[in-house]
Amino acid sequence: MGYDVRVLDPDPDPPARPLATECIQARLDDVDAALRLAEGCDVITLEIERVALACLDAAATRVPVRPGSAVLGVVQHRERQKQWLVDRGFPVGPYRAVGSVAECTAAVRAFGPSYVKASTGGFDGRGQMYVRDAAGCADAWAALRAERCVVEQALALEREVSVLVARRPGGEHAVYPPALNHHEAGQLAWSVIPAPIPDALAAKASELGVALAEALLCVGLLAIEMFLVRDGTLYVNELAPRPHNSFHHTMEACVTGQFEQLVRAVCDLPLGATAVQRPAAIANILGNAWRDGRPPDVAAALAVPETRIHLYGKREPRPARKMGHLAAVADSPDAALERVMDAARRLVRA
Repeated sequence: MGYDVRVLDPDPDPPARPLATECIQARLDDVDAALRLAEGCDVITLEIERVALACLDAAATRVPVRPGSAVLGVVQHRERQKQWLVDRGFPVGPYRAVGSVAECTAAVRAFGPSYVKASTGGFDGRGQMYVRDAAGCADAWAALRAERCVVEQALALEREVSVLVARRPGGEHAVYPPALNHHEAGQLAWSVIPAPIPDALAAKASELGVALAEALLCVGLLAIEMFLVRDGTLYVNELAPRPHNSFHHTMEACVTGQFEQLVRAVCDLPLGATAVQRPAAIANILGNAWRDGRPPDVAAALAVPETRIHLYGKREPRPARKMGHLAAVADSPDAALERVMDAARRLVRA
């Protein structure tokens, strides 16, 4: 879109380096580095929640920071996020905030099978553990090494969906059709858009997403992960004020992809259309696809019709590390998913 890009990243060789005019290597709690970044920018945005609020506030004294610390202060702490949702009447599943093994044990005894999640720092399935009964709480607490946790009752899930809302400083918003998601070990494995769900449910999820973005006054993007349980109830799981893995397929499917939409929103430009031109699906490529020193078989994957590959420029493949994703389009969501999963199987060498 013609903008000059500057990046602050703890990585000495970040994937953005080839595209950026300046890369500032610094921790995400380095206030001086945040001020240096602001000196070279007209607007700052982010793609990770783990930025210190003091950095956002310092940068905001120089240039607009979108989203800002008011948003991050809610979403980067699970306990605080849950309480914010409850206080405003948004639907969340049964949970308890706990600060000890004893409190965790009491919660699991009340809920039955549960997920114990660290209040801070967890993402992509990290920072959480499934416990079948109270006997597993001590081991989970020790493994998480957290001072505070949230215990969430394991729900009888029918589907997992997400909604993405873009919002400008003046309040104009645009919402993408819901995506249907599948997780493995707490990490997104694949996603498809539009979600093959009833129109009434899609409308309800979209309305809920817009209401959340408005209540949070989020400028930029807000992704909302939701649970649909078997009795038809829709619960809010987590909020993410950034581009989201479950909407990477918008680059192939929609008039305006999520990354362009982020730039439009934070630069206060008219938002792009979010209509799905053609159904699309993605499948994540993890570091496990690099086997015995051999790279994935990209040629075999791209032999699947209407399939693309996006690699993120990360240098070191590690198990469970997201190295990229495959995307495929087709005439229906089911056909797009079938194509991308075929490509994913071909990608990994025997």
